[in-house]
Amino acid sequence: MLCGGSRVLQHLSDHHHHTSIGLGLGFCGAKIVQLSSLYLRPCQAMASGRHFNHKLQQRMISSYGSHCRNPGEIPILHNCFSQREDDPELSVEGLSPVSGGIVALGKFDALHIGHRELTIQASRIGTPYLLSFVGMAEVLGWEPRAPIVAKCDRKRVLASWASYCGNRAPEEHEIEFASVRHLTPRQFVEKLSKELRVCGVVAGENYRFGYKASGDASELVRLCEEYGITAYIINSVMDKKQGPGKRDSVDSKDRGQVSSTRVRQALAVGDMRYVSELLGRGHRLILQVRTQDMRSETIISIPRSSVLNLPPANGIYEACLLLLGDESSVPCTLVVDTSNIHVETEEVRFCNLDWSQEFRLLSVEFD
Repeated sequence: MLCGGSRVLQHLSDHHHHTSIGLGLGFCGAKIVQLSSLYLRPCQAMASGRHFNHKLQQRMISSYGSHCRNPGEIPILHNCFSQREDDPELSVEGLSPVSGGIVALGKFDALHIGHRELTIQASRIGTPYLLSFVGMAEVLGWEPRAPIVAKCDRKRVLASWASYCGNRAPEEHEIEFASVRHLTPRQFVEKLSKELRVCGVVAGENYRFGYKASGDASELVRLCEEYGITAYIINSVMDKKQGPGKRDSVDSKDRGQVSSTRVRQALAVGDMRYVSELLGRGHRLILQVRTQDMRSETIISIPRSSVLNLPPANGIYEACLLLLGDESSVPCTLVVDTSNIHVETEEVRFCNLDWSQEFRLLSVEFD
């Protein structure tokens, strides 16, 4: 496990074959690249975290004024976190929520499989977090649009990633976009280091940051190294079904990678199987329903204004599941039209329902 500005010497070889190593951490899945004369590939021969290449261990060199460093040994993340307790400028109570952790950087609208891969890599290094920016549309004057994942449902999605992340669910930390909009790339990394006090960052190869997206992945690595943060850049997770140019896209950065834009496009045409492939799970629609409207035993109609996230195109969607809190799931059909969303089921009774509440949240998951 690494934190601080660490380098790896690239003289790793066996007598019989060459194997690219992901910092001895057993990286599997996406290719890993650290853009400071370092290229890391998945370690196919190692299970995650089980083996640590001895030659690699001997070649780990800690450089710069790292937040987390134990002389003479490779830093371990929980150790470097505890060292901050001795920092006279910041008490334990005053630590940032992501202090000592590894943060994934990006726009996490869809929480798709590319985002999941970032958190997987972060979890192999330390405690994983997502660093999300809120209020971006308002600041930039974008037209309001429904989120792909309802805000109240994001924690559930992240919890479902725990099995990919060493049985620990990544947490999301939100920052007001207005507070970072005008930061230069250097100022942004300085914020990560001095204010948020992270040990490392993970980002995709197309990541841009800083005012007017002036910084790229290579600059992120360079600045992080300067500030004693380890930066890990991973290759994009590619869309296996639709290559570049297969769908109309206004995203100039679209090179065929999985993206929130592609999820929105698939929802816009009602291709729910494709949506599931991009998300790595079934799309879940969150509906705010008046409790009195749930007295019907076969159909519930909800105005589109009461839908908390992005529904698919108008149409009939069979083989869905209706969920209410801890109630058992019930097979249903979803009908989406211009004004309303209709949930049709066989006869169903909601047990243990508090009818005194004016509104309830219903979930419909697409199979």
